[in-house]
Amino acid sequence: MAVLHKRLLALLEDPRTRKVLSAAGSDGVPHTVFKDSIRADSEGNIRFYELIETSSTNKNLVYSLWFKKPVSIAVLGVDDTSFDITGIPYRSIICGGEFEEAYISIRKSLGGDADLSAIWVIKPESVRENTFQVRLREAAGKYPLIGHLDRYLNEQA
Repeated sequence: MAVLHKRLLALLEDPRTRKVLSAAGSDGVPHTVFKDSIRADSEGNIRFYELIETSSTNKNLVYSLWFKKPVSIAVLGVDDTSFDITGIPYRSIICGGEFEEAYISIRKSLGGDADLSAIWVIKPESVRENTFQVRLREAAGKYPLIGHLDRYLNEQA
């Protein structure tokens, strides 16, 4: 579980955290959706429930699974802490005990018309913190001479 560290795991478990999945299809066009069911499992993988069999998300994930194409998951906490996870879908669970348990849970929480198409499992490959202050410090350290001239002039006055 080296890729997903404690701060990120806590964000993924917080129900107030916004989680966004982006996956491209065979045409290369990304499809981006909010997926509140995104969680980390005990093995350090990402799991989430896809509810609609014919959704663009499901189709793009099948493409990513077949051709080992990466997907991106953006995570935004209530304190504006932000991370981007890049990973590869490697499993789609469509039957069995885990699926049935999730299916019953979905039907209870979302109502009788809700369905479950698949439980997707994504293996994270990299994590990058995108919190503004963190990215600003990184940029200033890496490129100390890049900035707007008016900021440098004001520092001289």
